Amino acid sequence: MHDSVAPAPESALALNDIQALASADMQAVDALIRRRLASDVLLINQVAEHIIAAGGKRLRPMLLILAARALDYRGQSHHQLAAVVEFIHTATLLHDDVVDESNLRRGRKTANALWGNAPSVLVGDFLYSRSFQLMVELDTMAVMRILADTTNAIAEGEVLQLLHVHNPDTDEASYLRVIERKTAVLFAAATELAAVLAGSSEPVRLALRDYGMQLGYAFQIADDVLDYTSDAATLGKNLGDDLAEGKATLPLIHALEHSPDQVGARLREIIEQGESDAFAEVLTAIRACGGIEYARQAAQGYAARAERALDALPDNAWTAALRGLARHAVARDH
Repeated sequence: MHDSVAPAPESALALNDIQALASADMQAVDALIRRRLASDVLLINQVAEHIIAAGGKRLRPMLLILAARALDYRGQSHHQLAAVVEFIHTATLLHDDVVDESNLRRGRKTANALWGNAPSVLVGDFLYSRSFQLMVELDTMAVMRILADTTNAIAEGEVLQLLHVHNPDTDEASYLRVIERKTAVLFAAATELAAVLAGSSEPVRLALRDYGMQLGYAFQIADDVLDYTSDAATLGKNLGDDLAEGKATLPLIHALEHSPDQVGARLREIIEQGESDAFAEVLTAIRACGGIEYARQAAQGYAARAERALDALPDNAWTAALRGLARHAVARDH
C-alpha cells in the first residue's frame, strides 16, 4: 500500500472531489440539522423543512468542515457549528425573500409564496434562536462572540441594502459594504470558527477569516453577474430579480458610471422605477460598456486573494479543497 501523496502547494480540487472529501462530515451535519430542526409546532416543521429540503450548496457549513479538517481538528463540535452557520443562513433567506417579495428560490416556490410573510418571518426567528441554543451548548465564549457579532452585522447589511433599493446613486464602495455584511461576514465566521475549534494561532485564525471574507465577496459578485448572464432554469430563481427589486449590483453600477449621458439617465430611471420589463435594455447597456467582464474580473480578484490567504495553512487535501472552492465560486453557472 502506497502512502498518500500530499497535493502540490498550489493544487486545488474540483467540486466533485471536494464534495466527496467532505461527504461523511456533511451527512453528519445534515442529520444534525434535521434532528435539531424539530419543533412541536407543526407549521415550524413544515416551513423549515421546505427550505432545508431545497438543499442548496451548503457552502457555508462545508467551509467550516473543510477548514477544521485542514487544521487537523479531531473533535465533533465542527458538525454542530456547521449546523449553526446553516441555520443562520437559512433564517436570512426566509427574511430576505419576504423583504424582496421573491417567489422563487432554488427552482422552487419560496416559503412566503406558499405560506405568507408572517410564517416566513417567524420561522426565520425560530431558526435564529435555535442557532443560538446550539452555539451556547458548546460553551465557548470566543465562538459565541464571533456568531453574535456576525448575526448583528448581517442585520445591519439587510438594513443597509434597503437604503440602496431604487437608488441609482449607489456606488461600488456602497455596494461592497452591503456585500461585506450580508454575505462575506458569514463566510468569514465559518472559516474563523474552524480555527477557534482547532485552537490555532492568531495568524492562522486571521488568515482563515480573511479567506472567508474574500471568498464571500467573490461569491456574491459572481452571483450578481449570473443574474444578468444565466437563465431561470439554471439559476433556480427569476432572471433579473435584482433589477426588478431596484438593486444596482456591480455590472449595472459600472454601466451607470461608464455609459453615455442619455443611456445613463435611462438606467437611473429604470432603477428608480424597478422596471423589470427593461431587462433586455439594461443588459445591452451593461454589455456595451463591459460591465459583465468588469464584475467578473472583480470576483476573480477577490477569489485570488482568498487563495493567497490559504498559504498560512498546512498543505493537505482539505486546504486544496478550500482552494478549489475559491475557484469554483467564480466559475459556476448557478
